[in-house]
Amino acid sequence: MALAAMVLVFESAQTAPAQPQSADTDVLSKDAVLRDPEIPALGNPNGDITIVEYFDYQCPYCKKISPVLDQVISEDKKVRLVLKDWPILGDPSGYAARLVLATKYQNKYEAAHRALIVKVGRLTEAVIDETLTQAGVDVTKANADLAANKAAIEALLKRNNEQAEAFGFRGTPVFIVGTFRVPGGLTAEQFKQAIADARKAAKQGGAKGK
Repeated sequence: MALAAMVLVFESAQTAPAQPQSADTDVLSKDAVLRDPEIPALGNPNGDITIVEYFDYQCPYCKKISPVLDQVISEDKKVRLVLKDWPILGDPSGYAARLVLATKYQNKYEAAHRALIVKVGRLTEAVIDETLTQAGVDVTKANADLAANKAAIEALLKRNNEQAEAFGFRGTPVFIVGTFRVPGGLTAEQFKQAIADARKAAKQGGAKGK
């Protein structure tokens, strides 16, 4: 089944109104979108195709699609998954995003993310802290690491937001597979088809598409 809604996301960004070249415009490069060094990659870090998800911890659709993504990266051992926090649904979303990003300094990023993305119910700071603690996160250390690395984490969230706005995203979740934007509500089989199409396009174009 072909995914007619797949769009070359980098090509569409390049057709946006011209802007003066600066360090800020680098956030729209393929490397910046697919391989931001500040975001730990899940799945296979050396995979040949990257799935990028822009998400919010309070987004019910993000929670619903999380097990679908887990299935995809479990069955395809050559996929990298890059999770880009785009906290657009209120203050708890921002708190959750910042704290989870800070857990990478204690090597708990994946555990922290998985705990919060499946959490049912309204998020508050207390609920977030409790959920992360139950997942084995040292929340006191996470807050200290957040304070120590505030500039880097805020810069990362700024990049994510700039990318999402430049690409014209309207809400979460939204995905990039290889160099294509795909619809948000895909099944596992549709994700697999999108991955196959992205691999084919990468080979035909002589690009890595990673």
